[in-house]
Amino acid sequence: MAKLPFKCPYVVHYCVFDVIQLNGIKVSNLPLLSRKELLNKIIPSNHSYIAVVQWIPGNANAYFDLIKQQDLEGIVLKKSDSVYDVGKRSYNWLKVINYQYEVVYITGIRKDEFGVLLSFLDGKPAGIIEFIPTNDRKKLYSLSKVHFENDKFLFIDPIKCRVKYRNLTKQGKLRIPSIVDWL
Repeated sequence: MAKLPFKCPYVVHYCVFDVIQLNGIKVSNLPLLSRKELLNKIIPSNHSYIAVVQWIPGNANAYFDLIKQQDLEGIVLKKSDSVYDVGKRSYNWLKVINYQYEVVYITGIRKDEFGVLLSFLDGKPAGIIEFIPTNDRKKLYSLSKVHFENDKFLFIDPIKCRVKYRNLTKQGKLRIPSIVDWL
């Protein structure tokens, strides 16, 4: 293994999920299990910094429960005979998100392009919801009492709701929030 030309305080681990090309040959059209066998042949199981992510057949519910316990983002369910459709979404692969839930306030409505300002209960900004189904949008407008406005937003009396989201951004805001309940 080559030495770095500088002292690095971090250890990087590279997790390999799949292989789409090997020695200049396209292998993305092979079934998933065949591609996993290739990975296991080309990457030693005892490599210090590279790990092949294992494909675990069955037990999706139990595995997802472990993901939730560890507060991880989610899992991808893949059919064992699926090919790797480069640059395309495949119905043979299903992303299952471990959504998080939070009670927040709606505190404003964006004027130009629709968006709803959110704040955590402590008043800190929580992000923006950019899509709300028609029925919920009607409810929002019926509940909204404008306090003041500026060029970009109508600021309203806080409306409490529960949202689901994927995780927090580096700025501590909700990633892809959506309304679950009006409180």
